[in-house]
Amino acid sequence: MRIAILGAAGMLGRKLVDRLAAERTLAGEPITGFVLHDIVTPSAPIGDYEIELLSSDFSAEGEAAKIVALWPDVIFHLAAVVSGEAEADLAKGYRVNLDGTQALLEAIRAVGSGYRPRFVFTSSLAVFGAPLPDVIPDDFVLRPLSSYGAQKAIGELLVADYSRRGIIDGISIRLPTICVRPGRPNKAASSFYSGIIREPLNGEEAILPVSLDIRHWFASPRAAIGYLVRAAEVASDKLTVRSLTMPGVSATVADEIEALRKVGGDDAVKLIREQPDPAIHAIVSTWPKAFDARSALELGFVADQSFEEIVEIYQRDELGKA
Repeated sequence: MRIAILGAAGMLGRKLVDRLAAERTLAGEPITGFVLHDIVTPSAPIGDYEIELLSSDFSAEGEAAKIVALWPDVIFHLAAVVSGEAEADLAKGYRVNLDGTQALLEAIRAVGSGYRPRFVFTSSLAVFGAPLPDVIPDDFVLRPLSSYGAQKAIGELLVADYSRRGIIDGISIRLPTICVRPGRPNKAASSFYSGIIREPLNGEEAILPVSLDIRHWFASPRAAIGYLVRAAEVASDKLTVRSLTMPGVSATVADEIEALRKVGGDDAVKLIREQPDPAIHAIVSTWPKAFDARSALELGFVADQSFEEIVEIYQRDELGKA
């Protein structure tokens, strides 16, 4: 089995490569090789694998076809312009998030000859928009209120339609906000959710741009990788729908800070500085607060148990602390 990962140099991409390379199998089949793509050259995994490392803008003409020409059996499509950047640069967001996704699907269609890879598309909670119930059911209407959300919603429809036509065996998974993300902040509007935990645990000041009562839906990087792997494994005949909201932990900013206090102590909490940013607040205040993700749970997707566990996972996986 050959695995392709777009966005392989990103945080989730690297972790997914490491897990698959260590486990050596996916859906009961041995992994023989990887096709790893990103805008910068990804790192090769450890192990005796056939490796193709590709770097380009996959939305540029002909680039998606180069990936598909290597006939991967499973394609993880993680590549995207993140929410804040997609909102700030309309043309770039649509070119990468929409045109790039369709170019990839069209490249698969052009191969023909019975080629039908499992296609895992990472979508977002941003496909939903107000007015929202406190707990959102699986069948809630898509109503994005940002360009990023619109791009992801269209991507879900493309994956469903190309699956219906037998071109791919696709599944779109709406990931919760990933927290705590290692590394430095990115341009996502949600970046502060990780920052107010990560920076204090590293002895650095963190900026909080929103109010304490803002509630959101979270998953650790470890849980997110589990979702991706499960999405590649679940049997096609079990997929009554092709888009699934992933389970997660619903928590307010105040809940986050209390979890930080339990894990890192009062000194860590003191490193958070409130600095309201109306633009960020306007974006994240429209996002969903909690989900009834029973469809994903019934298919074997497993969530974190609490926000405190999410913080502890960051301590163990990124800081090496028990």
